[in-house]
Amino acid sequence: MGIFNTLKNELIDIVEWIDDSQRTLVWRFPRYQNEIKDGARLIVRPGQVAVFVDQGKLADVFEPGSYELDTDNLPILSTLRGWMHGFRSPFKCEVYFVSTRSLTDLKWGTPNPIMLRDPEFGPIRLRAFGNYTLRAIDPRALLKELVGTDGIFESDQIAELLRSVIAGSFADVLGEAQVAALDLASKYGELAEKLRKKVNERIDDEYGLEVPQLQIVNIALPESVEKAIDTRSQMGVLGDMQRYQQFQMANAITQAAQNPGGGGAATGVGLGVGFAMANQVAQGLGLGAGTGPQPPAAPPPPPAAAAWHITQNGQTLGPFSPQQLAQGIQQGQINAQTLVWSAGMAAWTPAGQVPQLASLFGPPPPPPPPGTSA
Repeated sequence: MGIFNTLKNELIDIVEWIDDSQRTLVWRFPRYQNEIKDGARLIVRPGQVAVFVDQGKLADVFEPGSYELDTDNLPILSTLRGWMHGFRSPFKCEVYFVSTRSLTDLKWGTPNPIMLRDPEFGPIRLRAFGNYTLRAIDPRALLKELVGTDGIFESDQIAELLRSVIAGSFADVLGEAQVAALDLASKYGELAEKLRKKVNERIDDEYGLEVPQLQIVNIALPESVEKAIDTRSQMGVLGDMQRYQQFQMANAITQAAQNPGGGGAATGVGLGVGFAMANQVAQGLGLGAGTGPQPPAAPPPPPAAAAWHITQNGQTLGPFSPQQLAQGIQQGQINAQTLVWSAGMAAWTPAGQVPQLASLFGPPPPPPPPGTSA
């Protein structure tokens, strides 16, 4: 009875693979020293293919289903073994199960930047990354070219190879597409499909693999190019250079007015210049004080004879017209000690010592009468 059990345990009567992995492409049935007996049951589940290999030679391939192994369904193996009239004894043979379902959530990316000649920016460097799915479509080619004698073959073992193939194909697709860098984002779907087809051309016949799906998640421009695009966008929002300069001037004056150390002078000058700029923009747009369009205004008066600059908190502000400067003095925001300068002056001078401005400050008040208290 013991000898019978020993012989029975050495014979394999069920050959199957219960696949509980997410990355395994090929799995070899662990036969070890056991033999497959005549009439053994082969079970191939959906998403699998079984391949028999006899002494290094590819033999029969079985699609999903349940089979009783005999001469009828092992024609190639029967020929290799010389079974002319069937077999009645156990035999040794390697059985490889190949997964034919899609392996998902695989990543790809360009390890090095890809050079591209862009019509707007000239030569630039691009990086890209995305994801793809992988499936075996030719078990014979896969076993012959990649697996060899490995007992377990997973997608990670060919990830580097596939990333290289995808990156090389992506460079070819970009070169053929001739798409401007600013238009790449709108072409992700089209470029991804072209890339998928080109990758399949390189791996299906050679390795027996297929990429059913491939996505481009992002194509990244160099940081310097991204900054240039941001600057261009800002200029597009602001308009022409004249308005941009006016915007910058208004910001500088506002910041000076909000500076606690600048005193009230900066606030008054900022408000005066702000109103002047607002009037200038309104005149440029053809708008008056009302809410609707106004008739064309009369020609502006000739420019003032002098344009003045002042210093506030170590910063130079201006140029200001004499009227704007007088407004700041009347409001007490500019005093006689405020340094001013105009074309023709040798150096910065206190406003009270400039003949053209001294009269704006008026004579100093007389001292209080004797005997009065403050």
